[in-house]
Amino acid sequence: MSPRLFIALALTGVVAVAAGASWILVQPSALPQAGGNAVQPASDAAHREDREKFFSGDPERNIRGGQEMKPKW
Repeated sequence: MSPRLFIALALTGVVAVAAGASWILVQPSALPQAGGNAVQPASDAAHREDREKFFSGDPERNIRGGQEMKPKW
């Protein structure tokens, strides 16, 4: 390895580590702020409805109107 390549790789690594460390320190926290709009938990009926739509599909949505995937063989 040439010395210039080694120096370039080392400098790139130092810049990447510094950028990662600064991102960890600067990014906003995911915790809600005090006095903010708190999301109320959904009721059991809403959870059940979401679960039914997710696992059994939405009966009102037409899923056969578009192009269908066909095997390549």
